[in-house]
Amino acid sequence: MTRVGVIGIGHGIFGRRSDATVQELAFEAFREALADAGIERKEIDASVIGSVPEYHKQRSLAGVVQEYLNLNPAPTWLTEVACASGSAAMRTAWMGIKSGVHQIVAVIGCQKMTELSTPEILALMGRVGEVQWESIFGTTFPGYYAMFAHSHMHAFGTTRRQLAEVAVKNHSYGALNPKALFRKEITVEKALESEPVASPLHVYDCCANADGAACVILASEDRARAHGRKVVWLDGVGCATASMSVLRRPNLYSLPSAVEAAQQAYRMAEVGPRDVQVAEVHDCFSIAEIMAYEDLGFCEKGQGGRYIEERKSYIGGGGVAVNVDGGLKAKGHPIGATGVSMAVEIVKQLRGAAEARQVPDARVGLTHNVGGIGQYTFVHVYRKD
Repeated sequence: MTRVGVIGIGHGIFGRRSDATVQELAFEAFREALADAGIERKEIDASVIGSVPEYHKQRSLAGVVQEYLNLNPAPTWLTEVACASGSAAMRTAWMGIKSGVHQIVAVIGCQKMTELSTPEILALMGRVGEVQWESIFGTTFPGYYAMFAHSHMHAFGTTRRQLAEVAVKNHSYGALNPKALFRKEITVEKALESEPVASPLHVYDCCANADGAACVILASEDRARAHGRKVVWLDGVGCATASMSVLRRPNLYSLPSAVEAAQQAYRMAEVGPRDVQVAEVHDCFSIAEIMAYEDLGFCEKGQGGRYIEERKSYIGGGGVAVNVDGGLKAKGHPIGATGVSMAVEIVKQLRGAAEARQVPDARVGLTHNVGGIGQYTFVHVYRKD
């Protein structure tokens, strides 16, 4: 079967984008990806839009974006699995090309979030949890991940300082990323002293809502090789789901969907955790990154706190360099765009084009994108030509 390669990437600025509609945000990323690919619009035979429609007044968002990008009459459709919508769009486009139905597909993750208030957003996100038995009692994303943090601390001795170290790392790399929402470094002390949100999580343990878009153009092997330069290949895709209710899960210190998705992606790409040099993981909260280290096999279960404390997830730290674009924590989290943004960063790294954030000799990269509170997880493995 044909391989699927990335031939173009584009990324807009994440932040409070009162200067642009969601269509304009999508165009910002698409224009950059189209130029990067060096192709004409007419060569794109489909698009997949990753977004969560509840945040927009416009329903049927895919058609509006497709029209604004002047891609009609090529087909388009929307993927939505909460915060993993962008990675679901990547997987859908990959399947369309692998099947032979399409040759070149534009994947666009876009989201306009800051027009809603924080309480409105918290209420929307809370309903991603099980509505009948959980969200009706006021559960929110910070509340759920606070439970994960307490469980991890109780089981393995993880500390608040180790949580804060995740934020320090990601802010240090976010300061080097011109597309990030927060471009400033912080100290462990500042993170520890920030206001509490949901014990044990404080402000600097939590990512921020943002507006933004990212675009990846995928192509079949023949079309990618005809592109005329080295290609980054999407060689492994994994996806799994877990129970909507956290009460039905075996524990609260791991995401079973992430473990399963990672195993699928590794098998398909014929690699293992030790082969990965750089990864983008879903650090919606600092504990989520620590859990990801373990679920992806970068370290043993319970050793995630030590992994960050020993700086193994830094560039040159001796482990897998993680979230060297700032992650959700510093880059921002426009939920529909996040998974595609992760792909953009990995492609940059494998091309050797990440400048001050470059991981030396990166050959295999991974993205880990979680929807909801772990109900959906997508893990993708990329390899350079």
